[in-house]
Amino acid sequence: MPETPAPSILRFENVTVSFDGETVLNDVSFEAFEGESRVILGAAGSGKTVLLKAALGLVRPDSGRVLAFGQDLGAMREAQLFDIRSRIGMLFQESALFDSLNIEENVAYPLINQKSIRCPANEVHARVEEALDFVELGGTLEKFPSELSGGMRRRAAIARAVVTGPPLVLYDSPSAGLDPITAHTIMALLIKERDMAQTTTMLVTHRYQDGNLMANFRYNSKQGRLEPARQQDGPLPRTTFMVLREGRLIFEGDQDRLESSADDYISKFCKRRE
Repeated sequence: MPETPAPSILRFENVTVSFDGETVLNDVSFEAFEGESRVILGAAGSGKTVLLKAALGLVRPDSGRVLAFGQDLGAMREAQLFDIRSRIGMLFQESALFDSLNIEENVAYPLINQKSIRCPANEVHARVEEALDFVELGGTLEKFPSELSGGMRRRAAIARAVVTGPPLVLYDSPSAGLDPITAHTIMALLIKERDMAQTTTMLVTHRYQDGNLMANFRYNSKQGRLEPARQQDGPLPRTTFMVLREGRLIFEGDQDRLESSADDYISKFCKRRE
């Protein structure tokens, strides 16, 4: 019997976005499905962050449509967007934690302020603890962001992004500015979230190794670590690479196609595997 197609989670239909007369997304179309990972590459200013903001309904297209969970974000009032956003986790650049709130308050913020989550007040603390344990920050609830290292702040921000159990998570440069070991730790957490919660993942990154990890590794919950993905251990991660250039989507495909591309611009963002 043919496999049942996975549900559509996010779809861009000929989306164009401009600021002050300058086009930052130009006729972009793609569709992400349940459980799929998408790795978004491109030069600075190519539209990667704007694409994530459009997916969250923070930026509205000048033309075209953005549909999340089958609903047209451009046709919604702000109050309706709150409900959709409660199903989308977002890790912003540089973590974007609230400096005046401690880590527990930061992570609890979406549980308390996204009314459609409907988390009872007496359950908030336990869910925050669970999310912080997930990112291995269990002892930081009373600390403030200024008391944590850059990598720990990024992990706290991941906890905040996933504490509501969203089926779609958007990550904007999660490993940027971190040393290689800490960057690998962050990527391991993203893959752990993807595999344990079956989330659909949109990852903007400047590091090709981040995409390579996402495409070729899975999280072993018994061993508590990443391991190479093998067909005999179950379905391989579904990972699609996208490359943006000056607001246009110029590549969409798997890692093998990406690495075999003869386009000089695309080749700048990938390193062929040995």
